[in-house]
Amino acid sequence: MHSTAVRLSHKNAEGFVIPLGPANLVAVKTDIGLIGCGAFDVAALDSFSYPAAKVRPVTGPSIVTIENILTGIVKEANRSAMGRGIKTGMTGRQALELL
Repeated sequence: MHSTAVRLSHKNAEGFVIPLGPANLVAVKTDIGLIGCGAFDVAALDSFSYPAAKVRPVTGPSIVTIENILTGIVKEANRSAMGRGIKTGMTGRQALELL
């Protein structure tokens, strides 16, 4: 697993890349919630009132790096995340700024 600090406008977040053989599990979390690759079940996290959003890559078949998550596009957000202003179509970085 690789962990890296991600600087946002008003705080730091923590990014994770977990190699799973042919794919990577990639997410960035703040003290409030997270954005992640397509492998995350954001609806399940909503049952814990945990704001979460799935991000798709701008190019390529999948999210591979932290940079992909930041520049990617939110394709799904749970109710808790939408309550914080996260919407489909925004970038991963824009979503993180709301967390």
